[in-house]
Amino acid sequence: MRRLIPHPGLSVLLVAIWLLLANSLSVGALFMGVIVGVLLPIFTAPFWPGRPDVHYGKGLRYIVLVLWDIIVANFEVAWIILFKRNRDLHPAWLVIPMNLETPEAVTVFAGTISLTPGTVSADVSACGCFLLVHALDVADPEAEIAKIKARYEARLQKIFA
Repeated sequence: MRRLIPHPGLSVLLVAIWLLLANSLSVGALFMGVIVGVLLPIFTAPFWPGRPDVHYGKGLRYIVLVLWDIIVANFEVAWIILFKRNRDLHPAWLVIPMNLETPEAVTVFAGTISLTPGTVSADVSACGCFLLVHALDVADPEAEIAKIKARYEARLQKIFA
């Protein structure tokens, strides 16, 4: 089964994207989506030799958590913009030490931070052990780093185990 569908998550994503691009749920669009979703990963499998094992159930829960955090952060940033004076803001650069081992996990971690309003990933260190993040308003940088590591990095370590 692994030879037929070497990247099941990618295959499902490709089928979904194909259906969205086709703007149709017809049998023909689904058939073409399945063909693309099966063939493209087969042809690109040699370019992914060290693919990590992904726990999709935990990944789905992570997506729900991130979506919730995005909604909450939107309201927090709106409150900051509407009611906080510029001199009361405490922007900060956070250097987050990472324990993530795969480039895919680091990419998801950095992307998660950038998707959440009020924070943006700026750089990954050359050794891949640190992530530079800019935060809009941080009272305690160390507490914010601990929160980000506990909320996102710990879950990503379990997903990409």
